[in-house]
Amino acid sequence: MRLERLNHNKIKIFLTLDDLSDRGLTKEDLWNNSLKVHQLFREMINEASEELDFHANGSIAVEVYSLKAQGMVIIVSKNNDEELEDEFLDDYIEMQVKVDEHQDILYEFLNFEDVLDLAKVLQRFEITEGALYSYQGRYYLLFDDISKIETEHLVAILAEYGTPTHMTTHRLHEYGKLLIKDHAVRLLNDYFS
Repeated sequence: MRLERLNHNKIKIFLTLDDLSDRGLTKEDLWNNSLKVHQLFREMINEASEELDFHANGSIAVEVYSLKAQGMVIIVSKNNDEELEDEFLDDYIEMQVKVDEHQDILYEFLNFEDVLDLAKVLQRFEITEGALYSYQGRYYLLFDDISKIETEHLVAILAEYGTPTHMTTHRLHEYGKLLIKDHAVRLLNDYFS
């Protein structure tokens, strides 16, 4: 689990599928408003309180973005209500949970050579799609509209060359530089093989 403070009343939590599994949960469990899910959120808030000095009492909004093969990004926003006394809020957290599933697969690569090596392997499996971005000295391959059969193979191969990223596609679109818009794998092989 990775934690990041976005501003004074908002944090981002990235959970991998392994993090969920270690806690005895699956992505499907998050769709249900169960006690296990509330315990997970309470644990995350407690950890954020210790690591980021993020104290959430009272009402918080929890937005869960499920990333197809990587895990989930969770945005927690606290609603500061100055009228309520802190002493009454120690054990009180009211959660409003919104769950959204993204079908995109996004992986991060440390250098361009890793992306080129990956493209050669993906071509052998007739995977030619993808969009290539750069952001803060790293490279990102974004895949969408991948069939379920391809997804399992694709994620296994991507994991050998890169790492799943906690960055959202919205942030990448907004701040990243688009290098290749469509069929990035095919174009990388055409130009660099």
